[in-house]
Amino acid sequence: MGVGCFGEGSAAAREGQVTRVLFVGQQPETVDFTDPMLPSGMNADKIHAGIALALKQMAERGWRVDLCLLQPDETAGPDVEQRLTAQAYDCVVIGAGIRLPPHSLSMFEAVINAVHRAAPGAAIAFNTRPEDSAAAAARWLQAT
Repeated sequence: MGVGCFGEGSAAAREGQVTRVLFVGQQPETVDFTDPMLPSGMNADKIHAGIALALKQMAERGWRVDLCLLQPDETAGPDVEQRLTAQAYDCVVIGAGIRLPPHSLSMFEAVINAVHRAAPGAAIAFNTRPEDSAAAAARWLQAT
């Protein structure tokens, strides 16, 4: 099991419900920061700070956001699928740390397939850094 799993303009808001976003990323302490595919100068503290900012930005938009930080192993897909079957989400934001590094391809595929199976109606958004996650979700939540 992963280390930790912690919205208007969407279909939920139109129905008077809170918009829910699942923010999925890799546990920062497990990231290989020597990977050239990651932004220069990144470290676990910067990722945690970016996540905190993203959570704050999403809350300011009135969205309920849950954080799901994954281990880079075979538990990633099942952890996401479990989270998505326990709660309905309007959007799933998948972090760049899962999506960009080539060595993370199998984890990225597992996460995408888990979203596809467990939340086929949820929008999928991709950030470039933790702090632009609210903007990534907003692109898709406003389109619904």
